[in-house]
Amino acid sequence: MSLEKVTKSEIIKKFGKDENDTGSTSVQIALLTARIQYLTNHFKEHKKDFHSRRGLLKIVGRRRKLLKYLRNNNFEEYKKVIKELGLKG
Repeated sequence: MSLEKVTKSEIIKKFGKDENDTGSTSVQIALLTARIQYLTNHFKEHKKDFHSRRGLLKIVGRRRKLLKYLRNNNFEEYKKVIKELGLKG
């Protein structure tokens, strides 16, 4: 699934329990994935933007920790999120 042109509210509706569920692990992972995809495309044009690259690495680390947490606590939800976002797992 490509999250490039999807708005934040659409991501929350798809992965959350309701419209106000912004804090659940699966919503956070989906939002971070959208941000990672945006920054990846940004770096194709701006190859020397090293300050943003550091931010990207921090976001990737945060998503990895959330995925690990979700895998350990709710494996069914983890499999669903991995499949929906097209991540390795």
